[in-house]
Amino acid sequence: MRCVLYSEHIGGASLTTHETQIRSELLLLKHRAGDEKALPQLVSIWERPLFYYIRRLVNSEEDAWDVLQEVWCRAVPKIRDLRDPGAFSTWLYTIARNTALNHLRDTIHFRELSETEADFAASQTVAAPLFPAFTAEELHLGLAKLKLPHREALTLFFLEDFSHAEIAAITSVPVGTVKSRLYNAKIALRAILEKEL
Repeated sequence: MRCVLYSEHIGGASLTTHETQIRSELLLLKHRAGDEKALPQLVSIWERPLFYYIRRLVNSEEDAWDVLQEVWCRAVPKIRDLRDPGAFSTWLYTIARNTALNHLRDTIHFRELSETEADFAASQTVAAPLFPAFTAEELHLGLAKLKLPHREALTLFFLEDFSHAEIAAITSVPVGTVKSRLYNAKIALRAILEKEL
């Protein structure tokens, strides 16, 4: 049986990160109490940002839809077991990341890259580059050309608004590695944008 929880056209009102967290916690509590409307509302809140994150990891929009479907199929049966409703977003994105990486491993030769301690040390001594004004389309094209760990770090930090600690939890790496990836990703993205766009 195929699990279908998302709509074909992602929509919904945009909420701030704080509002989203509070609303999610309330909906989780309602869902645990048996409110049948709570789960679809929770999915509606998270489907757009989750799809955006997954799309940055996989090769096509079609793949992103497939992964999103699988994420909800994995997450929904376990939602009631989540002890800390405040950890919902980190928990959900961890499932999304693992599902997307499994999908990549199944479809292409895949090898995760990691940064060295030297990369992190360098990131602490040199100021991070600033981006001149680029359009959203140019930034998305540039992001697509980054290595997966760099693309993921930038997406989670700047576009999904997760903290260094939350990104470390989602990606299962130390906070120092997250900082290193962000620093190196900004350098790489700037080089791509200045050279190719």
